[in-house]
Amino acid sequence: MFVLTADQRDSTRTGERVDALLSSLDGWRKRWSDAIALPIERTVGDEFQAVLTQADAAVDLALRLVREGDWSVGIGAGGVNLPLSATARASSGAAFVAARDAVERARGRREPVPVVVVGADEGAAGAATAVLQLIGAVLQRRTEAGWQVADALADSATQRDVAQGLGISPQAVSQRASAAMIEEERAARPVAAMLVARAAGDDAPRKDIHE
Repeated sequence: MFVLTADQRDSTRTGERVDALLSSLDGWRKRWSDAIALPIERTVGDEFQAVLTQADAAVDLALRLVREGDWSVGIGAGGVNLPLSATARASSGAAFVAARDAVERARGRREPVPVVVVGADEGAAGAATAVLQLIGAVLQRRTEAGWQVADALADSATQRDVAQGLGISPQAVSQRASAAMIEEERAARPVAAMLVARAAGDDAPRKDIHE
């Protein structure tokens, strides 16, 4: 199981954004509905938690939050106490403890990008953290022009369609995609998900996860 805990950074300066962020996740919830074990909810203060059955869903949400720029993100990979309770706050297990450790580390200044994985397999968790932080660094450096192309291509548009939509040449789209390292990001995401899954060790999700 994969528990993602996110804590808003510097909320006293920027204002509390948990409710707004949760409201913006409707599209994400629809895409990953099969992977959501419990409803995503605010847990305490400026934190929220997602309990997921698929590593790629955890990676996708973590990198979305890295793009937002306001969050410290911890992914806990491992077992949970089954059956799960009705809410994340009422549930428990090793993955929840790992997620707490991970988000505490992500808050620290030693982490170059605020996303950390902690899991039953420490080696895989460390490797997953390294890959996620590398992807996160790419996302943090991507320009607005790069994001325009990345977001358009994410909707399965061709580069020619993107060029027409943005009013630029296909060559310009290609140049933006290259500078934004879009293909490199796409290639690295499955690697990150594989490592997050390995970090769970032998504690693979079971079907009978609810009461």
